[in-house]
Amino acid sequence: MGAIDCGTNSIRLLIADLPDPSAGPSAPLVDVSRRMEIVRLGQGVDRTGRLAPEAIERTRVALADYAAEIDKAGVDRVRMCATSASRDASNAEDFRTMVERTLGVPPEVVTGDEEARLSFTGAVRGLPADAEPPYLVVDIGGGSTEFVVGTRSGGVGGAISVDIGCVRMTERHLHGDPPGPAEIAAAEADIAAAVDRALAAVPGREAATLVGLAGSVTTVVALAEGLREYDPSRIHHARVPYARVASVTGYLLGATREQRLAEPVMHPGRADVIGAGALVLRIIMERAGMPSVVASEHDILDGIAWSLA
Repeated sequence: MGAIDCGTNSIRLLIADLPDPSAGPSAPLVDVSRRMEIVRLGQGVDRTGRLAPEAIERTRVALADYAAEIDKAGVDRVRMCATSASRDASNAEDFRTMVERTLGVPPEVVTGDEEARLSFTGAVRGLPADAEPPYLVVDIGGGSTEFVVGTRSGGVGGAISVDIGCVRMTERHLHGDPPGPAEIAAAEADIAAAVDRALAAVPGREAATLVGLAGSVTTVVALAEGLREYDPSRIHHARVPYARVASVTGYLLGATREQRLAEPVMHPGRADVIGAGALVLRIIMERAGMPSVVASEHDILDGIAWSLA
């Protein structure tokens, strides 16, 4: 099966097989290929309300490469979900037409609630035994952040999507290199208000474990763990306390783009927005009263794949 997640900042591919039935109900998918490209589809959407032509073209190039790999692997079922940027854009039809021509199937522009539920499905399967339910799963994307509360056995108890992604917050507030105190304060106020709305809509403060998804979270965790290279096996299910998240966030917001790029775990396409992503994570932990976060490399991409099973 083939799953594609096209978000505001990145486009990702997962080609996977179902686990052997003998592996048990919590076994993860068997990866054949897992890829990610930074295409910044949501470039300028918060300001203009439109997808930039150059952003659509960057996405087309990456998608054509994915389509070739899908064809080579003989994949028989493909689902592509497009999230925040293509929900918000007035010219979303241009994007849809491009995808159909390139991939052969239309993109599903999922609602925020569906995005949240797919993220939850992908994240909670295979969580370690010390990750106590109920879970608050947060997926910090480029344009939005999804909050989902639930358990493995009972499923989703509540879900909401709010517009506080790392690209959106950077473009809206964090313009300096590094951003100044007033810019950071404005971003903090904006994020805190949205997080409080989300936690009022879903019972996030009642959760026992915070599970963090997507590149902002995994990059913060890699830095907090002191990794000298990005190693998904060491990041997946790592538990990081609030103090280390706060320390990394402070460092990232105080560093220049050049300094952030010099970090060996930093993807070049994430260096200019990682400060905002880290700030979203830090404020979620503060407002939800979470002492630590468990990182997951499995997220909406895995949820999309499981929906094809």
